[in-house]
Amino acid sequence: MRWRQSRQSTNVEDRRGQRVSGGAKIGGGAGLLLIVVVMLLGGDPRQVMRLLEGGGGQAPATVEPSGPPSDETGQFLGAVLGMTEDVWTEIFASAGARYSPPTMVLFSQAVESACGYSTAATGPFYCPPDQKLYLDTSFFEELAAMGGPGDFAQAYVIGHEVGHHIQTLTGTSDWVRQLQEQQRDEAAVNQLGVLMELQADCYAGVWANHANRRQQVLEPGDIEEGLSAAAAIGDDRLMRRAGREVAPESFTHGTSAQRQRWLQIGIETGDVNRCDTFAEAGLTRGS
Repeated sequence: MRWRQSRQSTNVEDRRGQRVSGGAKIGGGAGLLLIVVVMLLGGDPRQVMRLLEGGGGQAPATVEPSGPPSDETGQFLGAVLGMTEDVWTEIFASAGARYSPPTMVLFSQAVESACGYSTAATGPFYCPPDQKLYLDTSFFEELAAMGGPGDFAQAYVIGHEVGHHIQTLTGTSDWVRQLQEQQRDEAAVNQLGVLMELQADCYAGVWANHANRRQQVLEPGDIEEGLSAAAAIGDDRLMRRAGREVAPESFTHGTSAQRQRWLQIGIETGDVNRCDTFAEAGLTRGS
């Protein structure tokens, strides 16, 4: 992936190396295992491991963006975030709207957000209340081990989390949350979450399409890296990896095939209107 010619986003908080008290710190293989277990139980693996001992509802201390990190990984992520800012600013402007970018928080082992206390075990996540995406870069080692190596695989992860930010700005997140609150069946609640995740995959593809048109950032093999990463974190594959029977009613992010399909739709079309996973499922705003 050609990223060095891209500008660095200034919307970065580098909290790596900072200690966070208030809960157990779990990472590495144990973190991956916890993600799988939570998913199998029907929970959201990006919103687990809240503060276990006091302070879970407290707002985190305000931290100002610290600017682009100086290390290679940090600079890469800062460049990717900068590309998402440029692309989504243009897309929003074409619709007569103003894009407000999220902040990316890099952390080690554990972090406090407006969504509570989280560890590296949650994986990358987006927190709507503070409009920040959180990432422990050790996740990329786990992703590679699961079959999703490469720099574009990592960029896809950022693009996906920014996709959740787009859903927050457009009101999709609130709409889906209201639909979930009306459901009595846990499987139906999970399915709505899956549609959210698949749309975020598609938005990641839309970003990649526009970024490549603007700067020719994609190199041979990059798209395959992204699709491999999408497949690696499909619910069905994670369940099989854990030695469990595939249980569609417990899906929270979609199958490997679904995640690949929606990412590819975004990459091939670059059209946000093609990312309406809800319409395909028979749901429209107000339904």
